[in-house]
Amino acid sequence: MITVVREPEGREQTFEHVHTVHKLLNKLGARPGAVLVIRGAELLTQDRRIEDGELIIVRKVRSSG
Repeated sequence: MITVVREPEGREQTFEHVHTVHKLLNKLGARPGAVLVIRGAELLTQDRRIEDGELIIVRKVRSSG
């Protein structure tokens, strides 16, 4: 099971059987370019593996300009 914190909302969710960033984004209904997926201080790409017990931050990308 992984724990996901959605930012900026601060909503926390848990997921089982999600082993890649790609699968996580599908579960969340998030487009790859619309969010950053963060583990610790590392940005994760769609092909990266996620292990049980990890805390993942999913942060919306905002454009200002």
